[in-house]
Amino acid sequence: MSQSPHMSLADAISTSVHDDTSVANVNNRLRAPIGKVVCVGRNYAEHARELGNEIPKSPILFMKPASSVVSTRNAIVRPDSSVYGDTHYEAELCIQLSADLSAATAEQAKQAIGGVTLGLDLTLRDLQSKLKEKGHPWERAKCFDGSCVLADWVDPQAFGDFSQVNYQLIINDELKQDGDSALMLFSVYELLAEISHAFSLQAGDVIMTGTPSGVGILQAGDQVKLKLGAHEWVSQVE
Repeated sequence: MSQSPHMSLADAISTSVHDDTSVANVNNRLRAPIGKVVCVGRNYAEHARELGNEIPKSPILFMKPASSVVSTRNAIVRPDSSVYGDTHYEAELCIQLSADLSAATAEQAKQAIGGVTLGLDLTLRDLQSKLKEKGHPWERAKCFDGSCVLADWVDPQAFGDFSQVNYQLIINDELKQDGDSALMLFSVYELLAEISHAFSLQAGDVIMTGTPSGVGILQAGDQVKLKLGAHEWVSQVE
C-alpha cells in the first residue's frame, strides 16, 4: 500500500498495537497527510565513518517528497540495478508530527510528536557517489518513488523521551543494523527544534532521524525485518 500525498498515515496504524486506547490516541494525532519527509544525514558517528564522511557539527538535512513514501505492507521494489547501480538500505527511527512547528523549543517539539515507527531510507549509492563527486544535489539518488519505506505508526508514549530507543534491521535472519538513539549526535527533540528553525514543519511531516552503521546492498529476494520494541514488520525485496 503506497502512501499518496492525500492519504493520512492514520490509515496505516500498526496492527501490532493491540490496546484499543493506544490505537485511538494515535489515530487522533495522525490526521494530516504527509507533506514532506525531512531526512537527517550522518546522525550516527560510526555511520559517517563507514562511508568516509566527516562527523557533522550541526544536522545535515535533505528531503524526500511524499511521492517517495511506500509501506512495509507491500514488497520493496528496487530500481533497475543495471541502470542505476546498487540500492542501499538505511534503517532509521522515524517521527511524524501532529502539530505545526516553527522556531520551536525542545518542549514544543516534544508535544508535536504524533507517531513513531521505523523506516528505510533507500539510496542509489553508486549514483549518489557520482553526484557528490560533481558537487551536485543528491535528489536523484534519494527521492525516487519507493525510496522512503515506512512501517506502521505506533504510539510515541511508549518510548519516553526517545533518549534510549533501540531498534534493529534484520535481513534474511541476519542482524544488519542495531540502532540506539542514545548514540545519536543530535537527539530527537533537538533535531525537531533545529529543523523548525531552518524551515517550518507542518502536521503530517515525517522526520527520518538518521541511520546507524551497517548499511549495505539490498538484493532481490531478501526478507527485510524491522523491529522496534514489541513491534515487528516484515517485507520482501523485489
